[in-house]
Amino acid sequence: MTKYNFLQQLEAELKLIPAAERADILHDYEEHFIFGLEAGKSEEEIAMALGSPAQIAKELLAGYHLKRASANSTAGSIIRATWAVVGLSFFNLVIVLGPAIGVAGVILACWAVALTLLASPLLVLIDAVFHPAAFILFDLFFSLFMCGLGILIGMGMLHVTKLAKKAAISYLKYNVALVKGGLKRDS
Repeated sequence: MTKYNFLQQLEAELKLIPAAERADILHDYEEHFIFGLEAGKSEEEIAMALGSPAQIAKELLAGYHLKRASANSTAGSIIRATWAVVGLSFFNLVIVLGPAIGVAGVILACWAVALTLLASPLLVLIDAVFHPAAFILFDLFFSLFMCGLGILIGMGMLHVTKLAKKAAISYLKYNVALVKGGLKRDS
């Protein structure tokens, strides 16, 4: 593969990265070719040593999405980072994605329970309007107790959700480093 073909394919694969960052990345890889040619290597040898432009782009996209997820940890940025990292490894798709979806489902269900409990006094009052003969004061007090329980669950879920976001981002960063071979072992 020639320098031109390598850089053209890499640029096509990096179309989701902003133009300024993409230009910096392409400039860095162009420098690899310049230094390699000065060292007496052919363009094909340099391209082989660098690896597949598609794989390089996957790693760079995963790093880019992780950086964005760290800076702005919204659900969308974490999902984009997750998909970018999943694209790096089949292991993630089979072993990690299933449990991650399960944990996300449990978190979502707990949020639904908290919101439902918060709405319980309103539901009792609506029921009292439509069925005044069936209204029991105990129902109102019990719904207020349930509302308080919903507040406690909601406060707990705020912490659990923040912890889950941090854990997801930490795992994704670890995984990118592992796939890139950048983990250093202590000897």
